Amino acid sequence: VQLQASGGGLVQAGGSLRLSCAASGRTFSYAVMGWFRQAPGREREFVAAIKSSGVSTSSADSVKGRFTVSRDNAKNTVYLQMNSLKPEDTAVYYCAARNSGVMSTTPSHYFYWGQGTQVTVSS
Repeated sequence: VQLQASGGGLVQAGGSLRLSCAASGRTFSYAVMGWFRQAPGREREFVAAIKSSGVSTSSADSVKGRFTVSRDNAKNTVYLQMNSLKPEDTAVYYCAARNSGVMSTTPSHYFYWGQGTQVTVSS
């Protein structure tokens, strides 16, 4: 699976962005997809994950109620809709995939990674 993230940019606090992650490979529809982020000087942290069916999702407490993860298996794409953005959401956002039916918040559990897209939220 190869992943290509896009959609990052500069936005004011309170604004919205939608990140996309396009995947190649026939195993995409079976994979759990995750979003992670990494701010300068900080460890990579879990943001959200979604099971292959698209029905079950998980998200970090820090983004609950503001971020929504979804996927379109027909388009081999996973999305992260980010609303009510805050300056502390500023980070490089990565999409990731694991060949498992179980969602995980641990970066090392994901084998495939995209290149990352920068999200900057100004106050």
